[in-house]
Amino acid sequence: MSIALGCIADDFTGASDLAAILARSGHKVGLRIGVPADDDDSTPSAFEVIALKCRTEPVDEAIGLTGKAAEWLLARGASQLYWKYCSTFDSTPAGNIGPVSEALMARLGAQQTIYCPAFPENGRSIYMGNLFVGDVPLDESPMRDHPLTPMRDANLMRLLAPQVAGKVGHIAWPDIAKGGAHIAGRLQVLAGNGIAHVVPDAISQADLSAICEAVQDFALITGGSALALDLPRLLAAKGCIEPGGADITAPATSGGNIVLSGSCSAMTRAQVAAYSTSAASHRLDPLALADGPDALATARQWLASRDPDAAKIIYATAEPADVAAAQQKLGRETAGQLVEDALAVLAGDAFDLGIRRFVVAGGETSGAVTQALATDRLSVGREIAPGVPWCFAARKGETFAIALKSGNFGTEDFFSRALAML
Repeated sequence: MSIALGCIADDFTGASDLAAILARSGHKVGLRIGVPADDDDSTPSAFEVIALKCRTEPVDEAIGLTGKAAEWLLARGASQLYWKYCSTFDSTPAGNIGPVSEALMARLGAQQTIYCPAFPENGRSIYMGNLFVGDVPLDESPMRDHPLTPMRDANLMRLLAPQVAGKVGHIAWPDIAKGGAHIAGRLQVLAGNGIAHVVPDAISQADLSAICEAVQDFALITGGSALALDLPRLLAAKGCIEPGGADITAPATSGGNIVLSGSCSAMTRAQVAAYSTSAASHRLDPLALADGPDALATARQWLASRDPDAAKIIYATAEPADVAAAQQKLGRETAGQLVEDALAVLAGDAFDLGIRRFVVAGGETSGAVTQALATDRLSVGREIAPGVPWCFAARKGETFAIALKSGNFGTEDFFSRALAML
């Protein structure tokens, strides 16, 4: 089987998010952790998603990683690529969303693409080119204080323009509301005016369906996961894949459970607080981790003393002021890396202690934990919440379940609800 749609995600939670959306079609979705080896001879799925950890990497490194992922997908028949980033357009002023897009466009010979992070089901919408989180602009939402990618502007054109060499344009909602054929016409007009990078408004899933129809033949599509919902249907209509409809079955898992949280988003803070009322909890402090090995040793001892089957959470989730204080003393990258490294070690310990059900909160944390569990391919199960599925993999001959949750996704009872599903 050749790949119908090859997808590249800039972090691990985003990859599982996109895989979950595509899996709603009933088609099998391959979720691969990191760029597969050139000699990987496993049978690809119609939809393959490669999870990278490049959201905050230096621009050149991000371009290199995504380029390698693109080559792997293209070599296995992918005729279309999807570059997936967060529905809050997480990016630094230097990139990486725009630079990666332009590099992929150059590789594919694409003259135009769109940027559409909207996810109405999770409260992300675009109006007059501005990204909203719920009913507030992005720069007034908790994303303003994100520890790695603080978002200080809601206007996607202004965010994107410094990142790309080509011209940036916009399609306003009145044009979106006229449907896919009209949107396609507007894109052609913009292309004739040399506009290579287009931000379309989208306030509903119906808007995303119309946009998807308009760009279904683009060599490169970029956006959040919700934009991809209609792609399986459109590909089936063109005869590129068989119609979907198969039921998702999950392998049986046994063993204990743990929640590992590195995200400091407002929603994750609420989720940690809610879960800690009924679960044993242990907090990791990056300042203590920086002081020496004792803090990590204490956390490992705490974990080893717990019943594997009992509810428990280890978290570095903290209020914005505490995060800022740690970053000011240690540096942003160092503070984050200390937490990621510690949670990765604890994930390995948890597996050795018999734990087979992992709920992980935060994109960077998810990358560290997944790599620590030494898996390079996941199968995608049912969604716990929109964009957050249970995934399954094998380690040392045993199946384990893992949910990779983007910081802002889910409701306050997400952790308990996720584990109750299994």
